Amino acid sequence: MQLASYIDHTLLKPEASKEQILLTCQEALEHQFFGVCVNSSWIPTVVEALRGGKVAPVAVVGFPLGAMASRAKAFEAEWCVKAGAQEIDMVLHIGALKEKNFALVQSDIAEVVKGCGGAQLKVILETGLLTNDEKKAACELAVNAGAHFVKTCTGFNLGSATIEDIKLMREAVGPNIGVKASGGIKTQAQALAFIEAGATRLGTSSGVQLVKNEKTAGGY
Repeated sequence: MQLASYIDHTLLKPEASKEQILLTCQEALEHQFFGVCVNSSWIPTVVEALRGGKVAPVAVVGFPLGAMASRAKAFEAEWCVKAGAQEIDMVLHIGALKEKNFALVQSDIAEVVKGCGGAQLKVILETGLLTNDEKKAACELAVNAGAHFVKTCTGFNLGSATIEDIKLMREAVGPNIGVKASGGIKTQAQALAFIEAGATRLGTSSGVQLVKNEKTAGGY
C-alpha cells in the first residue's frame, strides 16, 4: 500500500500565504499525494502549481461552518470546478441536521452536487458536533443526494477523526462510497489505523511527516 496515495495534503489556515500554498503543492508533487486541499480562492494558484503532475486540486466550500445558503455553496463549487478543482469538500448544514430538517440537508448537498458537474463531492459531517444517530443520518442523506464521499471534520470545531467514527461511517454508507478521515491525524500509525477501519482518503497538513514516519505536533 502506498500511504501517500491516500493523502489530501491540506492547508486551510486563514493566514496561509501564497508562498505556503506553493510549498504545499511542491511537497504534494514530491511525495505523490492524492491531492492538495485548500480554500477556494487558492484554487487557480494550486491548479497552476500542479499542472503537468498527477496530484488533484481539491477545494473546500461552505467552509468551515456549513450554514451558508445552498445557492452560495453551489456557486462556490461550480466556480472552483471551472477553475480546475477536481474534487470539492463541502460542509453540510449542521443546524438543519440537528433539528432533523433532513429535507434541507439533502437538498443542500444535492444542489452542490449539481454545482460540481463531474467533480467528486465529499460531505463534511463535523462529527465532533453530532450524536451517533446524527452521523448515521448525515451519511444516508449524503448518499441519497449523490455525494461521492463522507468526511469527518473540518478541523475548526470540536473533535477530531476517530476510529469509531470511521467504522460507523463506513457501515452507514456501504462499500461503494468514499470515507475521508480528517482532523488530528499526526502519526503514520494513526493513518494506517484509519485506513484499516475503512477510510479511503486522509486529510492532513502533516502528510510529509506521515509518509516519512516522523513525529509531528501539528496536524489538521
